[in-house]
Amino acid sequence: MARRGSIRASAPLAGWRTVDLLTVAFLGAAFGIAYWGWGLAYEAPANAISAGFPPLSGLFAGPWFIAGVVGGLVIRRPGAALACEVIAALVSMLPGTQWGATTLVSGIVQGVGTELAFALLGYTAFGLVAAIAAGALAGPLEAGYEATNWIKDWALGWKFAYAGILTVSGAVVAGAGGWLLTKALARAGALGAFPAGQEERESRAV
Repeated sequence: MARRGSIRASAPLAGWRTVDLLTVAFLGAAFGIAYWGWGLAYEAPANAISAGFPPLSGLFAGPWFIAGVVGGLVIRRPGAALACEVIAALVSMLPGTQWGATTLVSGIVQGVGTELAFALLGYTAFGLVAAIAAGALAGPLEAGYEATNWIKDWALGWKFAYAGILTVSGAVVAGAGGWLLTKALARAGALGAFPAGQEERESRAV
C-alpha cells in the first residue's frame, strides 16, 4: 500500500540531530551563494518587465524564498525553515549586495513566513500543498517589510498588488519549485537520512 501523508521527523520534533544541524547549514550556505548570484542577474529583467507597472518586479522575488521552503521540507523540525532562510540571507550578504544589512532582515521576515506555514500544519504535512503554502506566506510578509522602506512611497494599490504578486511568485517558484528540488535530491540519494529520502524509497518499493 502506498503511504498516505508525510513522514514526520523523529521524535521529539525539537530534538535536532547533528545531521540536521549540518544539513541546514549546508543548504543555507548553498542557497546563499545562489541568492547572491540571483541578486546580480535579476535586476535587468525585473526593471524591464516592471517599467510600466513597478509591482511586477515581484515576479522575480520568488527565488529568494526557496531556502526556507526546502529547509522545512528536508529537516521537518521547528525552526528549520527559518534557520535555512536566515543562513542563506547572511551568506548572500557577506560578499556585498545593493541592499546591505537589510538583506538579513528580509531573510528573517521571509523565513518567518515559510516557518509559519509548516507550524500551522503542525509540522505534519510536507507535500506539494504545504510547500506552496510556505512559499506563498513569505510573500505578504516581505511585501509588508518592504512597504516600510523600499516601496514606502508607492500608492496603496501598488503595495497591495505587489504583495499579491510576491505571494504568487513565492507559491510557484519557491513553493512548487522547492518541492520539486527536494524530490530531485531525494531521488538522487542525497536525503537518505531524512523523511524525504524514506518517502522516496517507499515510493520505489510500491
